Amino acid sequence: MRILLALTYYRPHVSGLTIYVQRIAEELAAGNHQVTVVTSRYSKSLPRSEVMNGVRVVRVPVAARISKGIVAPATVKVAAPLVREHDVVAVNLPSTPGEAIILPLLARWQGRPVTATYHCDIKLPPGAINRLVDASVRTINFVCGGLVDGIVAYTTDYADHTPFLQRYRAKCHVIPPPVAMPSPGVGLPQETHCGWRPADWIRRSFRG
Repeated sequence: MRILLALTYYRPHVSGLTIYVQRIAEELAAGNHQVTVVTSRYSKSLPRSEVMNGVRVVRVPVAARISKGIVAPATVKVAAPLVREHDVVAVNLPSTPGEAIILPLLARWQGRPVTATYHCDIKLPPGAINRLVDASVRTINFVCGGLVDGIVAYTTDYADHTPFLQRYRAKCHVIPPPVAMPSPGVGLPQETHCGWRPADWIRRSFRG
């Protein structure tokens, strides 16, 4: 299967969201799926396109930044052909309008199933600008929730008690994230997945 994943920051950036998507992408690629990540070129030192551990990474140029968000007018130009090339699309929230709204719209227009993984709520420190950012992110999330075919949550408790996930509980699927745990008595970490398998992620993320 050809799978397109989208998020604002991918490797070499480090965050919980980035590591989650990296593990998903690399496990899917190792399972003989064709995986592409479309993300921002948040540093001009990064190549526009490269292959990392079997995953094709395509970066969209950044025109401006708003807090941790980015403005990338080239999103449609870069993403539209990628959506056509792939069988399914998976976005990650919270995100920018380019990934959370434009990509799902492109996927629906081209008849591709699209899912969203909801990673966390956003609540910035006090301040008028931060309140505006908070409200904007909530709006983007809710618009995205209405566009996608399914929403992935980490736990049942989170799905039952987070306002965004409560609103879309009928299309929410709980899939625990893959984790890396050190094996007893072994210095190097060994990957474990709490029952997670690439085939399960595909089947459960995109089921109706």
